[in-house]
Order: sequence, then structure tokens, then C-alpha cells
Amino acid sequence: MSILPARIIHISIAKPWQEVYAFAKRPENMPLWASGLASGLTREGEEWVGDGGPIGDVRVRFTPDNPFGILDHQVTMESGLVVENPLRVVPNGDGAEVMFTLLKRPDLDDAAFETDAATVSKDLGTLKSILENKQ
Repeated sequence: MSILPARIIHISIAKPWQEVYAFAKRPENMPLWASGLASGLTREGEEWVGDGGPIGDVRVRFTPDNPFGILDHQVTMESGLVVENPLRVVPNGDGAEVMFTLLKRPDLDDAAFETDAATVSKDLGTLKSILENKQ
């Protein structure tokens, strides 16, 4: 059994956690804040398909709607590589904490892992900005 190095990247959002979850769970909203899916997603059965840019088309499966703030999603790259993306929204006082667990895949070197971490942090910042500036 192998365990991958992991980093939890999180951000506090000054909106009720249910509101954050309701916005973030909609695949249609992901292109607004998740830069890897900026070209948009199209539903194909249980999956969503998007243009992953330099990595080619991606297929995304989302965790079903749930009362726990779980937004996990599985991304299958054009190459067949499957990437698990654990994502949670939890209560933090009157607001929310959004946490993404970034796993360092064996095919990533340290520099690529740091780039991924910076991208996730930026994306969570975009989510925060959208929600906190939303009326």
C-alpha cells in the first residue's frame, strides 16, 4: 500500500456554508472559479465533459448532492489517468471553510505539485471573491 504526499488547501468564506455548497456543487458554476474547467462543462449522462486545455478533454464525475458539504469529484484525463479531488465545505462560525485535499501523484515532480497547489489556492480565492461579492 502506498500513501501519497498530501496538502490541504483551504480558505474561509464569509457566507453561510449551505450557500457556499449550493453554489459550488453546481457543475455549471465550476468554470466561473475552477480555472482547469474554465472552458465549461457539458453533461453526458452521469459525467460532465470539458476541455482541459493542454491536457486535452476531461471527463468529470461529481459526488451526488448530499447534506454534508462533500464536493468530491473524479477527473479522467484524455490519457486515461484518473485524478481524485476531495473537496469539502464545512461550517466555520457563521461562514464556511472550503478545503481541497491535493494529492501528489507519482507522475508529478515537486515543481508541478507546487504549481498545482498555487492553482488550487487561486481557484479557492476566486470562489471566495465571487461568493462574498454576490448580493
